[in-house]
Amino acid sequence: MLTSLGYIGINSKKTSDWEGFATSLLGMQKVDGGGSSRLFRMDDRKQRLVVTGEGSEGLAFMGWEVASPDELDALAGRLENAGIEVTQHGAGLADQRHVARLISFEDPDGNRLEVFCGPEVASDPFVPGRPISGFKTGALGMGHAVLHVEKVDRLLAFYRDLLGFQVTDYGLTPYPLYFFHINGRHHSFAMVGSGRKGIHHFMVELQSLDDVGQGYDIAQQEQERIAYTLGRHSNDHMLSFYSRTPSDFFVEYGWGAQVIDPKTWQPFETHEGPSTWGHERVHLPEESEVRRRMREMRFKTARDGFRAADPVPNCAWLESVVHRE
Repeated sequence: MLTSLGYIGINSKKTSDWEGFATSLLGMQKVDGGGSSRLFRMDDRKQRLVVTGEGSEGLAFMGWEVASPDELDALAGRLENAGIEVTQHGAGLADQRHVARLISFEDPDGNRLEVFCGPEVASDPFVPGRPISGFKTGALGMGHAVLHVEKVDRLLAFYRDLLGFQVTDYGLTPYPLYFFHINGRHHSFAMVGSGRKGIHHFMVELQSLDDVGQGYDIAQQEQERIAYTLGRHSNDHMLSFYSRTPSDFFVEYGWGAQVIDPKTWQPFETHEGPSTWGHERVHLPEESEVRRRMREMRFKTARDGFRAADPVPNCAWLESVVHRE
């Protein structure tokens, strides 16, 4: 069983741009990656974000954690029984990823997934790239990743039925949106049925609302850095903005998402649209049909008086996990 999103890898030749973006805006810590790669920390893990310095701009891999070598072997067997080609990697790649063991395979859209166990923990404390209170990680993992997909049904069968992701909620208008959890984070993975392929965004959650607000101010100093304005999502209740990365996809920078109890959660269809307010898609032309429809859905939630719950500081699931650890 997958436990969390451990790390994300990005292919990009714009490593200097990524270094400035990841440290000065996001607040990550750059660590020595060797060669053309850039590694960035968010917490006590030795790496959370990897920029490879090669390949076509975009997603290189997603790294998903399991609890033990036995869990890793069981997953590999299940994938192979389903006809999925699995590569068992040796110490060379494991050392690069700072994990004990890992396997890799591809989803039906050709996205590379790595699954690992035994992440390395740094001996020195995390030092943010700018003054922030820190990232919300731990048992919840790095954050979440959202992919464009061509055919939702094909990816649903893979991620939900084969890998064991649990549907949190979903929306069908104006296009299919499915959100999946594997721990208390509302979603560690999501897919947008846009008919395209590749990464839409990844999200990192901050410990303080001021961290997000100050990041928003910093991002506004750069032309076209803001992709979505500050807003609040209707399903996970995250207050966030989206910034354009050097590789032209997005990073959601947020605070205040709800933490769910995976044991009792029941999936449901949402009808309010992705955002309760804000999140104007300024990266799209003013006349864009998607931008117009999203705006109309937000105006309807305002007329209807829809409200997302305020952040709850205590969560029985998260407290139980922290207590066990």
